[in-house]
Amino acid sequence: MARSVYVAGLGPGVGKGTVALGLVELLSRQVARIGVFRPLVSGDGDDSLLTLLTKRYPVVAPYAESYGVTMAEASALVADGKWEELISRIVERYREVERHAASVVVIGSDFAAAGGARDRDEIPRELAFNARLATEFGSVVVPVVSGEGRSAESLTSAVRSAYHALADLDATVVAVIANRVSEGPPADGGLPVPMWSIPSVAAVAAPTVAEVAAALDATVVSGGDGALDRDVLDYVVGAAHVPTVLDHLTDGALMITPGDRADLLLAASAAHAAGNVTLSGLVLTLGEPPDPRVVRVIEKLNTGLAMLLVDADSYHTIAAASHIQARLGTATPRKIDAALGAFEEHVDTAELTRLLDVARSSRVTPLMFENDLIDRARAERRHLVLPEGTDERILRATETLLRRGVADLTLLGDPAEIARRAREVGVEIGAARLIDPAASEWRDRFAERYAELRRKRGVSLDLAYDVVRDVNYFGTLMVAEGLADGMVSGANHTTAATIRPAFEIIKTVPEVSVASSVFFMLLADRVLVYGDCAVNPDPDAAQLADIALSSARTAAAFGIEPRVAMLSYSTGSSGAGADVEKVAAATALVRERHPDLPVEGPIQYDAAVDPAVAATKLPGSAVAGQATVLIFPDLNTGNNTYKAVQRSANAVAVGPVMQGLRRPVNDLSRGATVKDIVNTVAITAIQAAAR
Repeated sequence: MARSVYVAGLGPGVGKGTVALGLVELLSRQVARIGVFRPLVSGDGDDSLLTLLTKRYPVVAPYAESYGVTMAEASALVADGKWEELISRIVERYREVERHAASVVVIGSDFAAAGGARDRDEIPRELAFNARLATEFGSVVVPVVSGEGRSAESLTSAVRSAYHALADLDATVVAVIANRVSEGPPADGGLPVPMWSIPSVAAVAAPTVAEVAAALDATVVSGGDGALDRDVLDYVVGAAHVPTVLDHLTDGALMITPGDRADLLLAASAAHAAGNVTLSGLVLTLGEPPDPRVVRVIEKLNTGLAMLLVDADSYHTIAAASHIQARLGTATPRKIDAALGAFEEHVDTAELTRLLDVARSSRVTPLMFENDLIDRARAERRHLVLPEGTDERILRATETLLRRGVADLTLLGDPAEIARRAREVGVEIGAARLIDPAASEWRDRFAERYAELRRKRGVSLDLAYDVVRDVNYFGTLMVAEGLADGMVSGANHTTAATIRPAFEIIKTVPEVSVASSVFFMLLADRVLVYGDCAVNPDPDAAQLADIALSSARTAAAFGIEPRVAMLSYSTGSSGAGADVEKVAAATALVRERHPDLPVEGPIQYDAAVDPAVAATKLPGSAVAGQATVLIFPDLNTGNNTYKAVQRSANAVAVGPVMQGLRRPVNDLSRGATVKDIVNTVAITAIQAAAR
């Protein structure tokens, strides 16, 4: 097994960050203890990529312990002729990280990271330096070659040169990656190792408005975090008359114009608000702030665009802006999604995992569980419907899901309104299908289906025609009719409004008497399944047994070995009462229906999860102390417990995940975050694939 993989860039601006991020994401799915390391960091030790990796992932060492030396320290040692001491210091720091990690990703050095000029001999020296370190670390090497501006023939030659140059330096190369490829992928060139090609992705290579503002030392006149997070794909100088400038505006363009050009500011903002073009922002030059009357009009347009003010003139501003390079960092979450999406789509991650020979940890961490959700959903991509198409969280989650290739999506709502909200938020949802239930060609068909299903309840065709206009009913009928594989809603709707249509239209599977739900509780060191915490207020013994069996199946479907604890205020025969008797009866039913399923009950929570308590209260139990599926006796207990654990233990609660329905429909909390939505969509896609 390769304990360490070394990402070596051949030349500046090759995009090592995308490859390093992809590798850390890949390895975090396999091992619980991962390390990251940079031999050299620039300046005072402030490295945006290393900061990102140490904050995004639960790595074994903090930032301050995850690098060798700063460039200043390295320069001083080299100036004194102390190359071996430099190597020794870096290796010593690396060994400290490796000692605590199952696997380490090393991001190779950039001698010119601070932007200095490179002489003819610098790249070979840097290559030799990285090859030496990889050998000292015992790392396998993944060289990264830039394809920017290169023909396929030229890039093929560069890839071959990269492999042989490192191999000649005794480095163990396992694969070569060509990144930012703009003119077609290279041929493999007969290399003995795989070669993968990642195309140039504008959302990764383009700087954000925030990065432009920082580089230009601009004052932010207006615009919040979302406005500053937009990608700048082009620059347009506003100097001509309005019609001419409008002809030259392009999607993603940042318009640079003097602050006193009220005509251009209003015209560009109106074009953006109307949907004629989607701009990234506005830069006002000459230190001239816009007229307050103009600002008030622009604010009424709700463009969501940032407005920046700089002292320089337009010529010097555009000259400076054209040299700004994008960087992956904690402040660019959308860029991270785009980079991971590009890596996962174009690199054979299964083959790369095999080449690295990484043994999967038997312990499932929360990060491993979440990453496994994304992997499994991507492997069998399904089509899901999201009824709340204008909600900002849904729109942001949609962009993430599409960029990561998790699912194909339909958003419900007025397409013009959804597109307008997407422009305001600054997200790209172009690959999503937009449907207005009120105007859809399926409305008549759905009304007939619903009226037939609910005829005994007195639902007429006219009433059904009105009902199916509701986004949750329309989305559920899409699932029932096979026009979507599953549905996720609830960001703006109650649980009842989300799941009532599913109970009426989709119904439960034959062997289950009651639909129920579970939460995946992602604790620091394990993943537990809690059921039922969202649907059934006071299930009887038979229903409780059904909930337990459904929850066990759900746990197994998501890679968690089911060991079921039927919870009560009593363990074994230590207590009595109607509530205890209900749990005891439910436990007996579970054992009768599935004798091979490990189940214990009645059992208290502490005896279910704590081995020390279990040894005292239920010695010899196959479940006590190691339960993975915890079944609560009623909704009051379950809902309060999951929220208490979520808040007090800083756990991530994924769910509620519905179970027992013929087709997957899942509910979101109205306080759901973008990450919650992404996880729930992935779970729903996996359920759809399993169906």
